[in-house]
Amino acid sequence: MKLKYIPNLICVVRIILVAPIVWSLMQGRYGLALGLILIAGFSDALDGFLARRFDWRTRLGGLLDPAADKLLMFAAYVTLAWIGLVPVWFSAIVVGRDIIIITGAIVYQLYVAPVHGEPTGASKLNTVLQILFVLSTISHAWRGQPPMLALQLLGAGILTTIAISTIQYVTTGFSRAREKGTH
Repeated sequence: MKLKYIPNLICVVRIILVAPIVWSLMQGRYGLALGLILIAGFSDALDGFLARRFDWRTRLGGLLDPAADKLLMFAAYVTLAWIGLVPVWFSAIVVGRDIIIITGAIVYQLYVAPVHGEPTGASKLNTVLQILFVLSTISHAWRGQPPMLALQLLGAGILTTIAISTIQYVTTGFSRAREKGTH
């Protein structure tokens, strides 16, 4: 195996971790779930560092990394809704946003031009808030901390950044598609 494939292997391990994370949440083993999510987060940072530091970037890695991240967040939000720790409507909005963005990117790629991932500031903030919300929700279920008010504030921040980033992505996508159509 070539060294440049190590980040891809780490991504695959992160994808494999999704199943035990879901299982531990379903079993109410919140400490284990938190530990596994933290390992997944560390592996995400590690594979990114290795890819950048040693220029071990591959096309597959460029697809695997965001797919692993989306899969973990999708599984976490669906599972948290399933076990009643998060309202179903809230998880549906979080997951729905990603479905809209992914669908838009696929349509753009197929009919307009190659997609170049350019997350907006609101989108980056949304990702951070979503991760904090998942960790905080599991921690609250496990140890009662942080307080419910913190979860509500994180949830409000997520809904706000979802609205802003979705509008940004949709308007930017239509604008770029219109520009490509006039050339």
